[in-house]
Amino acid sequence: MTRRHVLTGAGSGIGLALAHRLAGRGDELVLLARSEARAAELARTFPQAQLLVADLADPGTLNGVGRLVDGPVDSVVHVAGVVDLAPVERLRLAEWEEQLTVNLTAPAVLTREMLPHVRAGRGTVVFVNSSAGLVAHADWSAYAASKSGLRSLADALRAEEAEHGVRVSTVYPSRTATPMQEKVHGQEGRDYDASRWLSPEAVADTILHVVDLPAGATIPDVTLRPVAPRPGS
Repeated sequence: MTRRHVLTGAGSGIGLALAHRLAGRGDELVLLARSEARAAELARTFPQAQLLVADLADPGTLNGVGRLVDGPVDSVVHVAGVVDLAPVERLRLAEWEEQLTVNLTAPAVLTREMLPHVRAGRGTVVFVNSSAGLVAHADWSAYAASKSGLRSLADALRAEEAEHGVRVSTVYPSRTATPMQEKVHGQEGRDYDASRWLSPEAVADTILHVVDLPAGATIPDVTLRPVAPRPGS
């Protein structure tokens, strides 16, 4: 039986790696795109996918997207996120609000929209979080707050949906070699070396493991780190 997955962040990094893995094995994809232009780009890469246009930075655009999906869904995987580093004394309101909106509010709204489909498929909701959701460091207050909130969202959803057979998992990757990580290095004033970090494919394969667990089993939380310690990480 063909499986169906709803993904955010499929345009790059972990989301792109995961979308390729799922499409490569013949699963159906429902991909979120922030604009018609972005949807056209994703359609060229994943021509069989269903594209839903909604901007995570404007969660109101997610209202009603659940009605655009027909039938059961095996997973909803929240990958998309934004980050802007700044100490609290220089943190701009717009940066704070954007990170909370994209990283926390939008996943909550999208999950609500897709829950009837996930319940019908007795599927899994996966929140791709961050090590920053477990420990907050200097200059990471807004991002860490959004990811800590995402952890709480997952915990509450897990308790609420167990009776419906819905599994909820949070994946906490440490630094991963993605365009977002390259941006972070620029903000930190550090040279970027992708070989030092987790690969997007390693994180994608972990998500697949979580999604593919046998019925009756679940992994609520999983943390990923590179095998070797990374100096200065």
